[in-house]
Amino acid sequence: MTHFELETQNLARASHEAMILAILADGPRHGYQLALEIEERSGGTFRFNHGTLYPILHKLEASGYIEGSWAEPTGKRKRRQYEMTAAGKERLGQLQDAWTAYVESLFNVIAGGAS
Repeated sequence: MTHFELETQNLARASHEAMILAILADGPRHGYQLALEIEERSGGTFRFNHGTLYPILHKLEASGYIEGSWAEPTGKRKRRQYEMTAAGKERLGQLQDAWTAYVESLFNVIAGGAS
């Protein structure tokens, strides 16, 4: 895996990608399920509205990190379901490593001055 660093001006985008890919690592989900699981896992800290979530999903799909397909559950309306690709798994690994390094560095700065 190549070294990947977070760009500080794009932290929100990188965190959104990481959260979505992490949920999809557990299996396919439709957009609403993704939003609910992110909110639940974060204890309500992170919330996505449709105007934020779907453009991110479209970008991840265009980048080849996820694939979308239409599913029509019995008795329910058609929904677009997303699944992580092999490239998405690699991207998630890069993001996990980069976020770990970032958080450690941030903590070193903010905790370093504490007595």
